[in-house]
Amino acid sequence: MAGVNKVFLIGRLGADPEMRYTADGTAVCKFSLATSRKYTGKDGQKVEKTEWHRIVVWRKLAEICGQYLAKGKQVMIEGRIEYGSYEKDGVKHYTTDIVAENMQMLGGPGDRVQEPEPPFAPPEGGVPEDDIPF
Repeated sequence: MAGVNKVFLIGRLGADPEMRYTADGTAVCKFSLATSRKYTGKDGQKVEKTEWHRIVVWRKLAEICGQYLAKGKQVMIEGRIEYGSYEKDGVKHYTTDIVAENMQMLGGPGDRVQEPEPPFAPPEGGVPEDDIPF
């Protein structure tokens, strides 16, 4: 059985996408995507950790990304991890890219980064036991 290399990410673009074309005219779009997770640290403090992912998109999907995506836009990316390396000035550099195979825009057409709504708080004094449905 062959292995599986599949990644799903939901995050926001850190900058406007960069559109380019290869020498043979193939579209390629690159952008950074931030994903965040929240957890409670060992000291009991709330911690938010943000990871940055390099996204690479090819062909028609690249053109769509270049046309419709912008900094702050929330998207879902489905793709695969691809590792690479290159040498510059005698130093070997390693890369980790997510090669997108599908992209879905999330939020509305004017989607912008917004502060989250405050969490739900029960009324002062709590909820009367008679109002609990079980």
